[in-house]
Amino acid sequence: MSAAYGVPLGGALFALEVMRGKLALRYVLPALVASIVATGVAWLWLPNQVTYSIPPFPSSASAVAWALVVGPIAGLSAVGFVRLVRWADQSKPKGQQRFWLPIVMLGGLGVVAIWYPQILGNGKDISQLLFADQVAPLLVFALLVLKPLATMMCLRGGVPGGLFTPSLTAGALLGAALGHVWSLVWPGVPGGLFALLGAGAMLAATTQGPISSMVLIMELTGVNRSFLFPLFVIACGAVLVARSVDSRSIYDAKLTDEQIAERQRLRDVTPQQVWPGITR
Repeated sequence: MSAAYGVPLGGALFALEVMRGKLALRYVLPALVASIVATGVAWLWLPNQVTYSIPPFPSSASAVAWALVVGPIAGLSAVGFVRLVRWADQSKPKGQQRFWLPIVMLGGLGVVAIWYPQILGNGKDISQLLFADQVAPLLVFALLVLKPLATMMCLRGGVPGGLFTPSLTAGALLGAALGHVWSLVWPGVPGGLFALLGAGAMLAATTQGPISSMVLIMELTGVNRSFLFPLFVIACGAVLVARSVDSRSIYDAKLTDEQIAERQRLRDVTPQQVWPGITR
């Protein structure tokens, strides 16, 4: 992740908080070293630039109030998204279905894309447009349904793909849609800020990693801390509600209960158990 997205700090925190499940001090240095080395090597050939170019968004009372209201909604939406991923993965084609179901699913996706080409891809392009507030409201509401549906169709058809950017895009669409509604009551907040906060909330709730998600949003956009407080509010609210309903993250969605138990056992392994000669 660090090398692919150019996020050395966020990548290390993601590995610790989401994949490892612990922010223990003894794991921080190895994660940071590995992340920095990977990012540095990638930057030798890849451009050192942010993934999403956005203007600096000023914080405001309206944005904070919106974050308080939308945080729980984003948390419930994240739970639904994770459960849909779990269903789609468990329903992957088997037997003869592996030959014709991907054709049906991707063919249907192609037909819909004639009218809504934005559903194609992992969502990076449409997220960029949402952050720049360059998507019409009606299209936002349509994509709020169609884009996650396209992701589930691909997973249901057995087509492999990542979950990080699709989760971020789903959150951006949710934030943009609810932001348009909020602006009717309390105008003044840039539409791109709603999308950005929604992306951070969904990312935090689906990964169950609020700290790494907030750092990732800042590194992916490369902007200052102007929107940090409403991002903190909405991410905490989303994660609190999501964990209260279902503690399974989107990366646990594809695992069985036995695999989750084994993963937890591996998380509890200390460096001394792996390398008996190592000292604290």
